[in-house]
Amino acid sequence: MSNAIDAQHALIFTMVTMSGVEGHFGEREVQTIGRMVKSLPVFKGFDAGKISLVAQECMEILREPEGLDAVLGLIAGALAPRLRETAYALAVETAAADRAVHKEELRFLAILRDKLGLDKLVTAAIERSAIARYQAG
Repeated sequence: MSNAIDAQHALIFTMVTMSGVEGHFGEREVQTIGRMVKSLPVFKGFDAGKISLVAQECMEILREPEGLDAVLGLIAGALAPRLRETAYALAVETAAADRAVHKEELRFLAILRDKLGLDKLVTAAIERSAIARYQAG
């Protein structure tokens, strides 16, 4: 594993970490990650066939002692300021995929917000937007 990753890998690391924060990977979350990588402009040029390899790399790091800190450091180091809100939005979208956001996920979002230096009002707006999209009829 190198000491640096690119922005696309960092965004996938963010989603994978969010998905696994509860100790398992939900099918809806995995499908959401795949859909976002295949459709969002930020992933233009990324080979979607490599999602599982990038996810595996992230999970290997997370298994190490201090793995979460290492992954967060890689994410923060790879993202230009303009992509930090994008990373947070992708994390929120991943958490919302199963239509239930749990304590562990909320805790990770707070850690991510702080690590990326994001404004609380901006992150609240991102969160509210996801709530509106996933509202049941």
